[in-house]
Amino acid sequence: MKKIVLGFSGGLDTSYCVKYLSEDKGYEVHSVIVNTGGFSTEELNKIEAHAYALGVKSHTTIDAVQSYYNSIVKYLVYGNVLKNNTYPLSVSAERLSQALHIAEHAKKLKAEAVAHGSTGAGNDQVRFDMIFHIMIPGTGIITPIRDLKLSREEEIAYLKAKGVQMNFEKAVYSINKGLWGTSVGGKETLSSKGMLPEEAWPTRVTASEPRDVKLSFTKGELTGVDGKGFAHPVEAIQYLQSIAGPYGIGRDIHVGDTIIGIKGRVGFEAAAPMIIIKGHHALEKHVLTKWQLNWKDQLAQFYGNWLHEGQILDPVMRDIEAFFERSQQNVTGDVFVQIMPYRFQIIGIESSYDLMNSKFGKYGEMNTGFTGEDVRGFSKIFGNQVSIYHLVNKQP
Repeated sequence: MKKIVLGFSGGLDTSYCVKYLSEDKGYEVHSVIVNTGGFSTEELNKIEAHAYALGVKSHTTIDAVQSYYNSIVKYLVYGNVLKNNTYPLSVSAERLSQALHIAEHAKKLKAEAVAHGSTGAGNDQVRFDMIFHIMIPGTGIITPIRDLKLSREEEIAYLKAKGVQMNFEKAVYSINKGLWGTSVGGKETLSSKGMLPEEAWPTRVTASEPRDVKLSFTKGELTGVDGKGFAHPVEAIQYLQSIAGPYGIGRDIHVGDTIIGIKGRVGFEAAAPMIIIKGHHALEKHVLTKWQLNWKDQLAQFYGNWLHEGQILDPVMRDIEAFFERSQQNVTGDVFVQIMPYRFQIIGIESSYDLMNSKFGKYGEMNTGFTGEDVRGFSKIFGNQVSIYHLVNKQP
C-alpha cells in the first residue's frame, strides 16, 4: 500500500479524508496533528483515539508551539504586524507552521503522497499546496474535499454509511484557536455587515475591575509580566492571555483580500497579541530612531502581507527578519498598561535606552543641545531647495 500523510484535526473534513483515502483509494494513512497552541492534552488524546478508530496506520502529535513562536510569531512582534492595521495574522501564521511540519513528517515517512482537508474556497488550500510543492517536490497532493466538491451533508452521509461514530452536529460558529489568537466565523461574518454576538466569542467576559499590568521586554521579546519571569516567551504570552482574555480585549472583525482574489470577513479575539504588539510598539517609539521606525513600518507591512499569502519560504523573508532582529538590540524595558473591559491603554514605558531624555531637552519647553540661532540657520538651509523651486516657478 502507498503511504500518505494526512494533516488531521479530527473534524468532519479530515475524518472523511481518512475513510476515503484508506478504504476507497487503498492508501496506508498516517495522520499527523501539529499543535500551535490551540489544543489541550486531553483534546489531543481524544483526537488521537478518534484517528485510530477511523483506521489510520499511525498517528503523530507534533508539539510546535515553541518552534512556531521562534520561527514566525517572534517576527510578528518585532514588526508590530497587523494586517490592514487590524489583524495579528492569528490563523494564517499558524497554518504555515503546520504545513512545514506536515511536509517534514512526510519526508520522514518517505510517503508517496500528502493530503489535507481544505476546501476550494479559502486561503489554506494555497498555503498548504505551495509549501508542499516547495518542501516535498514530486510528492502527490490529494485534497478530497476540494477535488470532489463535497457538501457537508455528503460527507456526513458517507461517514454514517461507514459506521463512523462522531458528533456530526455543526457548531453555530467555526472556531480556530492558537497561540497568537482565535478566529471566529459565523453567519454574521458572511456578509459585509454584522457583528458577532457575545455568545459567539470563545472567551467569556468575567473581569470588570481595571487592572494595571507591567510588560517586560528584553531585546524585543516579552520575558516578564508583572515582575514574573518566564523560561520562554510562549509562557509569557499564555500568562498574559489568561489575565487579559476575561476582559474581552482584542475582539474585532478583519476584512481582507484572500489569496485567490475574493474579499472576506472573519472575527477574532487576541487579547495577549494585541496588548503585546501595542506595548512593544510603544517601547520602540521611545528607543529607536525616526528612520529605524520608518523602515521597520514599511518592511513590516510587506512581511505581514507576504506571510499571509503563504510565502514564508521566500528568502526575502529571512532578509527582513535579519533587519528586524538587528533593530531589537535596544528594545528592552518595561511597558505599563491599564486593562479594562473591552479595551486597554498604554500608560508609558521605562527603559535605560529611552531617547526621550530630559538631559537633552524637554519637548515644547526647552532644549539644551542647541540655541535658537542654530535653529534659525538650520531652518533656512533645510528649506533652501524648496525656496529655490518656488522662486524659479513663481507666477508672473
